[in-house]
Amino acid sequence: MPLDGSFRGYLRTCPVWATACKGVQMRVGFGYDIHRLIQGRKLVLGGVVIPFDKGLTGHSDADVLLHAVCDALLGAAGLGDIGQHFPDTDPAFKNISSMELLARTFQLVRDKGFCVNNLDATILAEAPKLAPHRSDIQANIAGVLELKSTNVNIKATTMEGLGDIGKGEAIAAMCAVTLLTINQ
Repeated sequence: MPLDGSFRGYLRTCPVWATACKGVQMRVGFGYDIHRLIQGRKLVLGGVVIPFDKGLTGHSDADVLLHAVCDALLGAAGLGDIGQHFPDTDPAFKNISSMELLARTFQLVRDKGFCVNNLDATILAEAPKLAPHRSDIQANIAGVLELKSTNVNIKATTMEGLGDIGKGEAIAAMCAVTLLTINQ
């Protein structure tokens, strides 16, 4: 990288990067979602049913991770947000699997000429422990988005007892994605 930090200048002076990036557009998206935990519902994260005594409340299966992923994908593609495409006022989406919402979102992104490059997500939850489920979640998302599992990174952290998440009353998720397109 040049000392002045000019990436564009670097592309002009680095033939490998200039060739590799010619005609490629990169877009970045960020998504966030949060849902309350309640008794009597399954806890679904990343399309995986997680053994727990509570689940997330919502119109669909309330998978906060996949909702954050959908919002990140839609945002990067300039397609608005999950509520515009799958409103919680539409009975067609009542109890729908968020894996189906992710598949539909991916099709919208593809129809706009983008492919997913990578995804990095963080789940914020006091409980349950999510490490045992990470590889299944990763595989689910990679499968729908037609990615190698190494291009999907899933992390989990606690809120150290702070706020609704820290009190065990809610779970949230954040996601960043990059999309690529080849301009012809």
